[in-house]
Amino acid sequence: MLKKFFMNALSSFVGAWIALALFGVVAVIVCVGILAKFGVSDTKSATVSKGSVLSISLEGVIEERETPVDINYLSLMQGEIERPQTLTQLVASIEAAKENRNISAIYLNCKGVSASPATLNALREALSDFRKSGKKVIAYGGSYMMGDYYVASVADSVFLNPAGIVGLQGLGGTSFYFKGLLDKLGVSMQVVKVGTYKSAVEPYILEEMSAPARAQLDTLYGNMWNVMRENMASSRKGLTAAMIDSLVNDFIFVEPAEKDLSASLVDRLVYERTVDSVVASVVGVDYDKLNYVSPSALVSQIDWNSGYNSKKRIAVLYACGEIVDGGGNGTINYQKLVPQIVSLADDESVKGMVLRVNSPGGAVFGSDQIGEALDYFQSKGKPLAVSMGDYAASGGYWISSCADRIFADPLTITGSIGIFGLIPDLKGLADKIGVSPQHVSTNPEADFPTLFSPMTEKQKAAMQANVERGYDRFVARVARGRKMEESKVRAIGEGRVWDAVKAKEIGLVDELGSVKDATEWVAQKSGLGESYDVAAYPLVETGIWDVIPELGGMRLHEAMAKAMAGEYDALTLRYVSNMLRQKPLQARMPYMRVGFGETITAN
Repeated sequence: MLKKFFMNALSSFVGAWIALALFGVVAVIVCVGILAKFGVSDTKSATVSKGSVLSISLEGVIEERETPVDINYLSLMQGEIERPQTLTQLVASIEAAKENRNISAIYLNCKGVSASPATLNALREALSDFRKSGKKVIAYGGSYMMGDYYVASVADSVFLNPAGIVGLQGLGGTSFYFKGLLDKLGVSMQVVKVGTYKSAVEPYILEEMSAPARAQLDTLYGNMWNVMRENMASSRKGLTAAMIDSLVNDFIFVEPAEKDLSASLVDRLVYERTVDSVVASVVGVDYDKLNYVSPSALVSQIDWNSGYNSKKRIAVLYACGEIVDGGGNGTINYQKLVPQIVSLADDESVKGMVLRVNSPGGAVFGSDQIGEALDYFQSKGKPLAVSMGDYAASGGYWISSCADRIFADPLTITGSIGIFGLIPDLKGLADKIGVSPQHVSTNPEADFPTLFSPMTEKQKAAMQANVERGYDRFVARVARGRKMEESKVRAIGEGRVWDAVKAKEIGLVDELGSVKDATEWVAQKSGLGESYDVAAYPLVETGIWDVIPELGGMRLHEAMAKAMAGEYDALTLRYVSNMLRQKPLQARMPYMRVGFGETITAN
């Protein structure tokens, strides 16, 4: 019996190692196949010859900045590894295209982009600046969704498929309220907060939106929509902001393409198969000589945010995601960010810094640690500017407020100066399912907070006092950084969110502008003029999979077929060999990417 057990265990052990070895072989073959694909592909896409066109695909998610690839091995086997586009790379490619004599135009292929208004506006502003060079921007969409069209409307020519639509619908959002569900489950949420408009906790304690929450969202969306419709109207001849509202109210998004053409939303109806010939005629080249260049190919040919060895360096430090006490990709981990700030402060080659904030808030403790580190940076006499992205609210504003200059995109959401705490009470649920928690402790508060009994009045008072102390610190920091009276900060605080245009009016923001504007301001304040280099931080930690941009739809069997058919050269083989020799078995997992959530602890 014992012998049989060991034989089974040994066979399982050997089987596991064989499977692991086979997977390693397959992985190598996939790598070879992938690199072969890129190595033998038409160099046309990477060659910037005269009359080339920068082709930008407005499709899927646009992130703020590059992050390491998170490997899902099922996706690997299916050939679905893909790196999302980033705002930093897209804007850099547009700026490079403006200066590159071989780039004649930009082609926007609109397929359904997913990004916040401020990200789309930053992209749109870069395209508008590109047009100042006299070069053309051409947009095409089978159909245009709201985000696509907002960006595409800045183009010289906007083409639409005759069977498509323009999904112009305005701005709006839906919030889900869970109190009814929580009541059925026997769960109640105990809230302590400061701020009339601090509505992040509402979905857990109310069945419908409160009047203050609805009022602030009405104002926020209305102001942002005013910016967007004015921008679209100014770019489209024959359109006014009032006409855009009229079209939206008349359900233009369900009208046929001919109506979009007659309403001046688009310039021409074109089938997709003829787009290349249309682009070629606009650029002034023969159809067979039309050369599209990708953003990544163009950016790879320039020195882009890589001046790490420069003695006249401006650092652009990215703080993106929820502020957390620990955490990985997609979050702002103060334990990593604080040492980075201190290092930049102590580096004599760094003459100033732009903090790029794209955060809806997070942990109070982490926000405070980051804020103190930024104070240390400024104590070195180096200028600090903040550039706000989609959000710089609550904890995001906490870390921004003491900068020497604050820049924001017109569609940035900021403010939300307030704090809350949220503690669930699961006693009702425990009763429903027959669970009876029993506590034994040496002191009355030894088990606080417990999830299985409601807070006492004494505990609530203590929690409320703690939240109010945090709010006082928040208000004091904003008052110091913005050079305001605390009474004014409290008047515009109360947890209220503001669009950047209004935030500038009330003193929370200094200028409406981009990362580039903030960088140029720091350069001037540092006395560098135009003689400086830019370096982006934190450095992106790359792994074996980061050398593979994407599979482009190629599946495992296709990669194997290419590899086995010899569709690679000696250079490719050496590249793969060197890559695999550099720690071929890595005993670490890639950082897990965490998306923006609705539960924020320091808003």
